[in-house]
Amino acid sequence: MNIFNIFGISGAGMGAQQRRMSVVAGNMANAETTRTPEGGPYQRRNVLFQATPMATGGTFSTVLATTSAKHFPGGVREQAGSMQSIRVAGIEESSRPPRKVYDPQHPDADTEGYVAYPDINVMEEMVDMLSASRSYQANLTAFGATKTLVRRLLEMGRRA
Repeated sequence: MNIFNIFGISGAGMGAQQRRMSVVAGNMANAETTRTPEGGPYQRRNVLFQATPMATGGTFSTVLATTSAKHFPGGVREQAGSMQSIRVAGIEESSRPPRKVYDPQHPDADTEGYVAYPDINVMEEMVDMLSASRSYQANLTAFGATKTLVRRLLEMGRRA
């Protein structure tokens, strides 16, 4: 395993969660939008994530294994299998039908007096925003911990 892949994985995770938070914010901002340029009410959007394989191996893990064997009993070994990262595969519109509210005075009311509002539950969006924020923070913490680990390993290598 190339330890620097962890930076890529954490960075990709932060980018994906940032995109998710942006989409959720858009959903919340448009929770009452009854008319869009495409016609009809705003459609809730969802972020689609996809796992992507990362290349493994590399020179850093080889150097680390040979120079720090005394610090790590058994040395550092590459694991079989593949590391995976994440990416945003796309944004899809929800298939939920709009919720109908009787308001014959509303300018977007149909002939029966009903207005089509997006089927967006603001509490659900808040939970999604909190989840994305926590995932972002977890990736940031992993990034920082890896940075600290690499710094300490380099310091040990200089002392050896």
